[in-house]
Amino acid sequence: MTFLIHSKRLTLREFNQNDAPLVAKLCHNPNLHHMTLSLPYPYTIEMAQEWISHHQAWRENKQRFEWAIVHTQTQQLIGAIGLSYHPIHHHGELGYWIGEPYWNQGYATEASIMLVKWAFNHGYHRLFARHFRFNPASRQVMEKAGFTYEGTQIDHVFKNGSYHTLEVCSIINPRIKEDHENH
Repeated sequence: MTFLIHSKRLTLREFNQNDAPLVAKLCHNPNLHHMTLSLPYPYTIEMAQEWISHHQAWRENKQRFEWAIVHTQTQQLIGAIGLSYHPIHHHGELGYWIGEPYWNQGYATEASIMLVKWAFNHGYHRLFARHFRFNPASRQVMEKAGFTYEGTQIDHVFKNGSYHTLEVCSIINPRIKEDHENH
């Protein structure tokens, strides 16, 4: 299974411990914390190192896959994108974060499209993603990547002292969907 994915602007690659200082710098941001489901704040370099240290075991167990989102031309790390895997159901949850200096440049959309293609080429039947209702920009990323709104999880997350509603979007592998519809 290859974990190096390229587009014109981006490369998705495995993280390494050399990325930890920049991960910590980008993630130690209250605005990013506010928009993500589980990213802690404050965020330290030790947290980044520990998170990265789990990636290989997650990949080997086919439990979860994490990629660094890197600008191909500059080799600058700009964010992360991950995908869980539930082999019994052939589905997974897509999640991502982009460092605030790189917001509103289409990087999350481009990385999501890349990862959807990768997942469907590696046996996934269905992908889903969730976002806070108050974050319509994330919903737009999902829609541009082919996801459709599926439902709402009211007061699903308790964060920063209050409950927050999540919206769920999903996409079915079009090749598999066509096979099921033809039978």
